[in-house]
Amino acid sequence: EVQLVESGGGLVQPGGSLRLSCAASGFTFGSYDMNWVRQAPGKGPEWVSGINSGGGKVYYADSVKGRFTISRDNAKNTLYLQMNSLKPEDTAVYYCATDGEVGATTYNYWGQGTQVTVSS
Repeated sequence: EVQLVESGGGLVQPGGSLRLSCAASGFTFGSYDMNWVRQAPGKGPEWVSGINSGGGKVYYADSVKGRFTISRDNAKNTLYLQMNSLKPEDTAVYYCATDGEVGATTYNYWGQGTQVTVSS
């Protein structure tokens, strides 16, 4: 059974940082591209960032480019998202997802999400 479990969310002030993690199990993690997708209250899902299976290619939405960094540790079956210079508009539930095209919002496997709230 595929499992994706996010952690690391929380409440942070504008300008602050958080690091999200996604622990994967039940599939060959190192063979799959991975993505982060977020959904703000009252809005549809927004693709945030993706990384290829080997970790050598990374992709970002324009809204987070230069502030967020995606990475993965295939030995630990874990995906990360380092988020710096956070803004109130980054407030959302963040999901890791896989088995679909990088840059999309339709994936076959999703985690349960972790809440990120940016507020003073």
